[in-house]
Amino acid sequence: MHGYTEDKDAYLKRLRRIEGQVRGIAKMIEGDKYCIDVLTQVSAATKALEAVALGLLDEHLRHCVAQAAATGGEVAEQKVAEASAAIARLVKS
Repeated sequence: MHGYTEDKDAYLKRLRRIEGQVRGIAKMIEGDKYCIDVLTQVSAATKALEAVALGLLDEHLRHCVAQAAATGGEVAEQKVAEASAAIARLVKS
């Protein structure tokens, strides 16, 4: 079981909303809307995806990493390394 399992429906709902936002951005471009308005919507979609990513990261830390840390050993080290790499990818994006 993954850390986000309990909130899976909420994550899927948010992702569907983001998907709608992205389709709306495409329609804005198709309709030759003002570039600043398009950029505003891109920024909103980006922030929404970042919120999903941070939520998933939080769930991973609370569930997967905490569970591995309680067990200890190489598995714990691996989970901490995975989390660190994920954080680094989020910070770079």
